[in-house]
Amino acid sequence: MITIERKEHRDLEVLFIKFPFDQEIISMVKQHSESKWSNSNKAWYIPYTKKSLEDFSKIFPDINISDYYKDFESPNKKLVITKILDNSRVRIEFNYNIIRIYFPYNQDDISFMKEFYNCHWDDKLRCWVLPNYDDNLTMLKLRFGKRLLSIKQIEDKNNSIRNLYATITIPPEVKIEADKLRLWMEHKRYSKSSIKTYTESLKIFLSYCSPKKSEDIIAQDMVDFVNNYIIKNNFSYTYQNQIVNAAKLYFREVIKSKLDVEKFERPRREHKLPNVLSKEEIKTILESLKNIKHRAMLSLIYACGLRRSELLNLRPKDIDSKRSIIKIINSKGKKDRIVPISDKVINMLREYYMAYKPKEWLFEGQYSGDRYSEESLAKVLKNACIEAGIKKPVTLHWLRHSYATHLLESGTDLRFIQELLGHKSSKTTEIYTHVSTKSLQKIKSPFDDL
Repeated sequence: MITIERKEHRDLEVLFIKFPFDQEIISMVKQHSESKWSNSNKAWYIPYTKKSLEDFSKIFPDINISDYYKDFESPNKKLVITKILDNSRVRIEFNYNIIRIYFPYNQDDISFMKEFYNCHWDDKLRCWVLPNYDDNLTMLKLRFGKRLLSIKQIEDKNNSIRNLYATITIPPEVKIEADKLRLWMEHKRYSKSSIKTYTESLKIFLSYCSPKKSEDIIAQDMVDFVNNYIIKNNFSYTYQNQIVNAAKLYFREVIKSKLDVEKFERPRREHKLPNVLSKEEIKTILESLKNIKHRAMLSLIYACGLRRSELLNLRPKDIDSKRSIIKIINSKGKKDRIVPISDKVINMLREYYMAYKPKEWLFEGQYSGDRYSEESLAKVLKNACIEAGIKKPVTLHWLRHSYATHLLESGTDLRFIQELLGHKSSKTTEIYTHVSTKSLQKIKSPFDDL
């Protein structure tokens, strides 16, 4: 039984399509080019427009929606159309430090935003946030053009918190230097994320040293930069390390400088322990998931120790059920590997496949052929933890850490764990020996003998 309900959703007139779970009906709804899933309403919906109604009628000819066409013959329809057009546009807010940009869900726009360095989604404000430096604002204006509803300058209410780029202006000549590094890294086939991180890091360092030319920079400049910029602004060890790595690569490999880059010293390494959940906590989280796709995704991360990107990049052909393995293709460091999967996991994946029938990606998003988004996957885990009553700030990577630790505690050799996780160095894998409780539990405290 399919019912249609007209409602306002995110300031937009829509029609919600409600029905008991039926994969065949879901497949038919997905044929509508504008259909979307509302997690808050637990239902599919389509825009309330004449074209949308016509497309719906072609897919579901037996459902009578003639009453909804009447609105399009009334004078008030102009107001609805105006509202829809306004909600398809983009709003930008900015101050000296940051830019906030609001737009309706659009996968192309989201992919565009992810190209900006240090850009992230703010779940509370429901917008994308990126630093206001370089030509970021200009790039946004060029991208969204006529779709821009407003550009508003906002007050910086917290001047004490300085953005990563608040005190740095990027001169034109520095952009040219950064392009040299980008071209060299592209030639060496570095990943896009590495290229973006290194080039933006180099821009910051060279801009700090400006107007001094790159050939005149000495090791003391890096010391001054760290003391007066990194430490003064309380930036992280990781960020400092990125700057040093980018500078070393540029001076040593790109411009072949005579500068002894080994004098660009990295910060002392932090030794943070990985966060690990107990098997009971993992079980509670997975059992709280009612949606088979959500359960399959999180289960696979834990069952095979996958990174988030490795899970989302899986294709149906990567699952070899006859050999009971998963092929991880082109993972971190451009490495391939295979990971064993149990019959229990294979049966779960078969059940999921029969229900959803994914085409290109093993786990697809709202639309067929679109890869499931990182943000949605993180939200699935967050909601599962709330449902399971777990108050720890669990992330997807905790599941991978838990997989490795539980393998170690069950007696799996550390060398095999290294291969399963795809670690280049055994030192990376050895960190799990510090969080394994199996040996620690055998140690008797002298307090117990008192």
